[in-house]
Amino acid sequence: MVKSRSVKSRQSRPNLADAKSRAADPQGYVSQKELMATKAEIVEFLAAEYPHTNCTVEAVGGRSATVKHQVGVNELRPGGTVSGPVLMAVADVALYVAILGEIGIVPLAVTTNLSINFMRKPSAERAIVGVCNLMKMGKSLAVGEVSLFSEGIEEPVAHVVGTYSIPR
Repeated sequence: MVKSRSVKSRQSRPNLADAKSRAADPQGYVSQKELMATKAEIVEFLAAEYPHTNCTVEAVGGRSATVKHQVGVNELRPGGTVSGPVLMAVADVALYVAILGEIGIVPLAVTTNLSINFMRKPSAERAIVGVCNLMKMGKSLAVGEVSLFSEGIEEPVAHVVGTYSIPR
């Protein structure tokens, strides 16, 4: 039997115990599909572990995710623009959601690098939308890019590339 599309179970991943028990393979391999977290599971996890985030998960799956952040008055810089830390937070959440969608709920997956290019002034009256596409999913590192938009405007306000460390 070819196992090239399977991933070895890791005890540090909380949701793998159920997946492992469902797996027919006696060597403890589970399919990648068994590892994926659903949008509902991710939303529940974020609400429990990160209740302070103002991002909502719009979509997840297929090595991608879309999140939205309603901009508040306290998040604006002088001149009426959305602050850089808010944009970085939206990008970081989008990356995290896309990764969790691929590997399941792994709380200790952490950002190791985040690079942002600010391209134009975001609208203070519109939500910030982050669209993430994962470029590489390895065993210990994941790399993705996020385009940030003011909701309803086609041109991106920022482009982000980030790397996450995945615990083994």
